Order: sequence, then C-alpha cells, then structure tokens
Amino acid sequence: MIRARLDKVVTVLIAGVLAGLVLAMAALPVALVFGIGFSALSTPYSELPNTLRTPPTAQRTNLYANDGTTLITSFYQEDRVDVPLPEVAPVMRQAIIAAEDVRFYQHSGVDLRGVARAFTVNQRDGQTRQGASTLTMQYVRNVLSSDPRLTERQRQAATEVTTARKVQEMRYALALERELSKEEILARYLNIAYFGAGAYGIAAASKRYFSTAPADLTMAQSALLAGLVRSPHTDDPINGDADAALSRRAYVLDQLVETGQVPPDEAARAKAEPLGLRPSETPNDCTAVPEAHNDWGFFCDWFTRWWRTQSAFGSSAEERSLSLRRGGYSVVSSLDPAVQRATVEQVLRVYPVTDRRAAPTAVVQPGTGRVLAMAVNRTYSVDDNPAGQKNRPNTVNQLVAGGGAISGYQGGSTFKLFTMLAALESGLPLRTVYDAPGRLVTRFPVTGAASCGGRWCPENASASMDGRQDMWTAFGLSVNTYFAWLTERVGADRVVEMAERLGITFRADEDARLARYGAKDWGPFTLGVSATTPLDLANAYATVAAEGTWCAPSPVMSIKDASGRPVDAGAPDCRQVVDAEVARAAVDAARCPVGDQSMYQGCDGGTADDLRTRLGRPVAGKTGSSDRYATETVVAFTPQLSVASMAANPDDPRDLVGKAVQARLVDAVGEVLSFALRDQPVRDFVPPSERTAFEVTGARDGN
Repeated sequence: MIRARLDKVVTVLIAGVLAGLVLAMAALPVALVFGIGFSALSTPYSELPNTLRTPPTAQRTNLYANDGTTLITSFYQEDRVDVPLPEVAPVMRQAIIAAEDVRFYQHSGVDLRGVARAFTVNQRDGQTRQGASTLTMQYVRNVLSSDPRLTERQRQAATEVTTARKVQEMRYALALERELSKEEILARYLNIAYFGAGAYGIAAASKRYFSTAPADLTMAQSALLAGLVRSPHTDDPINGDADAALSRRAYVLDQLVETGQVPPDEAARAKAEPLGLRPSETPNDCTAVPEAHNDWGFFCDWFTRWWRTQSAFGSSAEERSLSLRRGGYSVVSSLDPAVQRATVEQVLRVYPVTDRRAAPTAVVQPGTGRVLAMAVNRTYSVDDNPAGQKNRPNTVNQLVAGGGAISGYQGGSTFKLFTMLAALESGLPLRTVYDAPGRLVTRFPVTGAASCGGRWCPENASASMDGRQDMWTAFGLSVNTYFAWLTERVGADRVVEMAERLGITFRADEDARLARYGAKDWGPFTLGVSATTPLDLANAYATVAAEGTWCAPSPVMSIKDASGRPVDAGAPDCRQVVDAEVARAAVDAARCPVGDQSMYQGCDGGTADDLRTRLGRPVAGKTGSSDRYATETVVAFTPQLSVASMAANPDDPRDLVGKAVQARLVDAVGEVLSFALRDQPVRDFVPPSERTAFEVTGARDGN
C-alpha cells in the first residue's frame, strides 16, 4: 500500500515539475531530493504488458522452394527478421551503444547523468535539444509502438509526446533492467530499431544498405547504420540525405574513439571511406518473385490462398493474411524448381504466352498432396492487357487451381473415372459387360442439343466404340454410352458424390446448384460437363494412385514459426476416401487409355496409346474432350506422380480449342513425367483381386 502511494506521489511530482518531454527526465533528480529513489518508479516485472515480456515484433515470412534455400519471395508489412546477438558484428554492437547510450552498461535503465545533462542543456537553450532516453527506454517505446496487434491509432498513442508516456517508459525500463541482462536488451533493441528505407532491425538494415549479413558489417558500415537510428526518415542515404548520413557516421566513429572502443587511426580510415552502399530490397509478395522465375508467381498466389484457409494462422482470412505478413514464418514449399521449369517448357510448346488459349498444368505427389509444379503460358503480372483480354498475356488470376474469377474448364471424359469408381464401390466388377449402342436415350431430363424428347441421349465419338464393352475397354476407348448406362445403374448422385470425395470443387454457381439439389438427375456429369481445374484433376487421380488415400493439395513441405517451432499446418492432411481394392481396380482400367496393359490383360486400345512406350514405366491416365472440343484434357499418373494439363480459352469458353491439341497435351504430360521421375525407381501398381475384377459383389442399381 505504501509502495503504491509512493508511486502515485512520484508520478504527481514528475507531472508537476515537467513542462514538456525533457522535463520528464529532470523530474527524477527532484524525486531523489525527496528521498524516494528509483525503486519507487519501477513497475514489477510481472505487471509489465505482455508485449514487453514477450515482444510480438512483426517479422517477415520467407517462402522457399523445396530445397529449403531457394527464396521464392517474402511477405511483410515491415521488413524485419530477428537474429541473436552473436550473429551481429561486435563493432555494430559497440557502434549502437556509442551512438545512442554510451553509459548503457553503467545505468539501470534510466541514466541520471544523462537526465541531468539534458535538463541543463534544455533549460539553458529554452527548448528541447536532448532527451536522455536510454537504449532500454527506446526499446520500450519501440515495442509499445510496433506491437502488430495494435491499430494505427493505438500506435500513435504509444509514441505520443506526453509526460505520462515518458514516466511510463522510465518505469518499464527500470523493470526490464531488473529482469533481463544487458545483452538481452541490446539484442532486442537491435532487432526492433528502425534504420530507415523500410528496414526494421539490424538484419534487414544490413541487407538493405549493404547486401550483407549483420555478422559481416565493417566499422564504417556499422557506424553508418548506428547513426541512422536517431533520424531514420531524413538521414537515410538511399532516399534521404546522404551528407547527413555521413555526418552522423563521423559522429559515431568519434564516439567510439572517445569511449576507447576503437583506436583513432582505425576510426580515421573508416571516416575516409565512401558510403559504399550496395542497396538491395527484400522481395515482397507474389508479384516480386525473381524476374527470371516469373512463372513461380502462380504457385505463390495459390500458396497465399491456401494460407488464408488454415485455421492455425488465425480465426479469419484477414487474421491469417496479417499473420503471413507479420508472423516471421519460414516456409519450405513443395515447389520443385527443376520440375517447374520442365513443366513450363512443355506448356509453352503447347501454346506460347501470346496465344489466346491457355494450357494450365499441375503436378501432384500421390500420398502427400504436395504440389511440385503449377504452370501456364501466361505472365504473372498486374500490368494491363489489350482490350477484351482479361488474362492475356498478363494475369494474376488463378488459372491452374481456380478461385476468384476462375471457375475452371470442362474436364470432358476424365470425369468417367468417378463413374467407374462409384460402380466398383457398388459391387460391379471391371468385367461388367454392356452392349453399348452408338446413341443411348437415358432417363435423365435435359434440354438442348443433347436432348431426345427431353431425355439426355449421348452418342459415341465413333462407330468403332459401339458394341460389347467392359470397364477396361470402355474406359480405354472412352465409350460415352457405356458410361451413361453405368451412371444410370449406380445413380448420378453417387457419381457426383464420388467426385466430391476425391476433391472436385464446384466453383461455378450452376455446377454447385446441380451438385447440391439436382445430382440425381445430373447424368451428363459423367462426361465432364462441370468446370474443374488441372489441380483438382491431378489430385483426384493422385488419390487412386495412392490406393484411395486423398490428401488435401498442399503447397508446403514444412512451416516453422519465428522461434523455429514446427507448425502442424505443414504436415500432409490425408484420409482414406475410397477402399484400396476399389482404387486398385480403377487404376487397372486407367492403364488402358495410355497404352499400358492391365494386370488381367483387359486393355484393348486407348486414346493416348503410345504414352506407356515413350515413358518406359507403368502409367495410367485418361484423356477428355468436352462438347465440340471446346476444351481438351490429359491426366497421367504413376505411383509417384500425377500430372494434369488442360487446353482452354479462359477469356472465352466459346472459343473451341479443337481436337488436334490433345496430342500436344499428351506429349507435354509425358515429358513432364519422364523428367520428374528420371531419378526415381520404376514402380508398378498393385493389382486388384480377381474378385474385384470379375465377380459381382452385391451390386445394386441407383435410385
């Protein structure tokens, strides 16, 4: 109780004596005259704000390629990354003390001599010339004003020039000095101080001005940086006054000599050195990926979208975005630069950047969901495009993964995989035989060109597909009427549900409406009339490659927070969504379209039947053409990798890409697989049981 009263008395005394900022410092001697002393000013450490005990300084997040060293880009509001004190050159530590607080190691947070000197000078000159803030007091001010959880108004209040704020600084500084070592305080100060030119903390400043690490700073460089802290907005030699920066450097060097830290001759040589700036900027956001790797921008963009969905980083998309820019995470992404480069090369062989059509392509790892590459023949840029072209040649729209303005492109017959899986799951075997007609009138109601008396009536692409087929041959040759019949047997709603289980997302409003309210009558779904994306398709096929284990598509290998602790969001998110035996059977039939042979010799022709020979290893997949060849799609996979590529005009779905491009897509997908698997062992698929291949096991018709 007495201590609390003393605190109040001291505060009142200080407030009464002070007429401005510096007079707050003069109040301490007054307090001493009254016999109170420093201890009455000190706040107990346990009562300090959490921000001072565990400062939540904003730090940049770095996004690396899968090698853990190749920087893709950074995300920050303040360019900052903390470093331990041993990683700061000793001369830099000496310089900041010489510049800002020569008695740092002698005082206890508030420097009486400095207070008295400031009071004398300011009283003599009639204005505030010296403030006598110690490094510890400056640190307190910086922490309170840079708390990333504060609003801009709260930050302004934390740095407002008032008596109460100065008294608070002193109280907090004294409390910190009683708990933390001088080295801890110095390290915290160096990591939070603003050095101008957008650089917060010594690591960012070393890079910004000299393109070096803080451990490698020279005497001249250290003196320059230390001199900037006093007036970082005006003395910054990059954007401000270079002469002022040199003058401050000379002052710091003189201080180093005066305090006995540096011999006079060494300081003189440092003074004679030119500024020697080697400025570099830390990239910020996806538009700042290295120019030579502009194609990484689309992966980066998808990474930021993914991040905003992860609850580990906040309760809302806004909080998660803020966490990305201020949380100081180190993210090792799944992007493989070599596979990405090979994928881009193949995509550009399908269409050049200037072509109105696009060939978005995704590469996914089965069993983890990690995305190794995302490529499209576009420039990742916010620059303007010619009139009428929203996405050519520049775009930041997500053409590969979808989202925002991009709902996707029709996947054509690649959706037959979902029908086959639903049929196998219902108990129908691969040997399920049907005499497929050239055209089949189904029970599904439709209107338009595909209608026969109000019923959906698809036809086969050629007469050679007509006749007796089983799942192997029907999938290999892509027999439309066989799969229309199969959809009737198992139920269109089960086909739609299977697609959703494997990660197909309905981004187009009409598709989402049909999936939710009209799935039972959505017979045409089996022919891929719903919009999808290469990423969704690559991951869906990766699920069957992984024997029914679906993994959420992921752009990361690992994530560590600012203190180096792993974050669970970096781990694969996987679950079994299809029975392994069912998935194996689907894979066995999916070998047919690409020229491989099923374990039971069931394949008899395919739509891309030279891919197996060219790849030289077991492979499965599917091609797909939408109505009138408006889009073309190719998906191929091995046990280790899944690749999907689509051809479409993202600006005009009425622009038909034509059938001929399918061969180029097959070549592209095959070359990507060949390159990406060049150092990996040849692995075969696990065959399904004879029962799944040949025997009916409780099959039932759809409702």
